[in-house]
Amino acid sequence: MQLPKGATVAVADGEKFNLFRNAGDEADLKLEPLAHEPVDAHHQGSTPGRHGSSANPDGGQDREDGFSTGVADLLNKKVLAGGISALLVIAAPRTLGAIRPQYHAKLKDILVGEIPKDLTGHALQDVEKAIAGA
Repeated sequence: MQLPKGATVAVADGEKFNLFRNAGDEADLKLEPLAHEPVDAHHQGSTPGRHGSSANPDGGQDREDGFSTGVADLLNKKVLAGGISALLVIAAPRTLGAIRPQYHAKLKDILVGEIPKDLTGHALQDVEKAIAGA
């Protein structure tokens, strides 16, 4: 996949979130970390279609769902504020499935792609390799 210069890359799972910007061009990807506000993970059990149950007594899935909702909220706010003009989302498959239904229409308009892969905690080169191979 070729990523436009200045595009934002969001990398997430149910607990971690990182943002990067392509400082290179489409032919020469060069990701740089971006500072961002913390994810508001206090959306316990608020992922659409998900409800806590006795099958998940520790609430771990609710915490992950809340974090995923916080990621979607943060991305939507950045897009609506004009801070993101092109976005690639790389997320663990379950996390991607949780945040996708929460994309604002404007976010969908600037979304250049999604990669269902857990790359949080991986080296920057691994993220760049996954993008190049997509």
